[in-house]
Amino acid sequence: MTKEKAQARREHLTRMREEQKRKERRAAFLMWGAGGAVVVLLVAVVAFYMVNERATNSLDNVVTAKYAGSQHTQTKVTYKETPPMGGEHHPAWQNCGIYEQPINNENAVHAMEHGAVWITYRPDLPKAEVDTLRELASKEYMLLSPYPGLPSKVVASSWNHQLKLESANDGRLPKFIQKYKNGPDTPELGASCSGGVGTTTAEAPIPDVAPSQDPSAAPDASAAPSDAPATDAPATDAPATDAPATDAPAPSGTPAP
Repeated sequence: MTKEKAQARREHLTRMREEQKRKERRAAFLMWGAGGAVVVLLVAVVAFYMVNERATNSLDNVVTAKYAGSQHTQTKVTYKETPPMGGEHHPAWQNCGIYEQPINNENAVHAMEHGAVWITYRPDLPKAEVDTLRELASKEYMLLSPYPGLPSKVVASSWNHQLKLESANDGRLPKFIQKYKNGPDTPELGASCSGGVGTTTAEAPIPDVAPSQDPSAAPDASAAPSDAPATDAPATDAPATDAPATDAPAPSGTPAP
């Protein structure tokens, strides 16, 4: 009987040791598993932060073009981009500043040729975001105006560079301004951003075709050239006494002297 009890005791101790080992393995697994999860979570957080930081501060998404400057036209231009970031433009540039209504592409492009950054926004952009844009555009060489049909909520444009944004609070916007306002691609760097026109599209739209000359101002083809002085025409009413006497014909029957 004592021998059986001893055997039972040994078996019980063996089971207890095995159970203890299982608990230890489970604890170790949980510990390493929790530690691994924390490491994975930290890596994910860091990765998300880096991606978000790059997305909100990098200018990798800036679109570029290669438009030449000094191409003037007095008619409306069909631009490849909306809004444009270079190309033909009106001889008069848009005065830099903040506009409550849309302005002509052709005038704004000329301002960008002088180094301006043109910020455009959808007309339904919340007022708080518009106020943010107004603050950014309150500096020199800045244009701000609403733009119907914009492809994103906010677009920043300079000559040959453009960035589309979904918020006025995007951290890339001030970076774009800092880099591209009066940037190295500016065709007429140092040219004025005032002294041009301050009208909106509604006030002074760019015509589709060049204005024709006033017919009443056209010269008469049958008349003498307009730059010919009137004194060039010979006089026909000079008095007879002006002609020398010897030029007059002799009376009939009287020999000439």
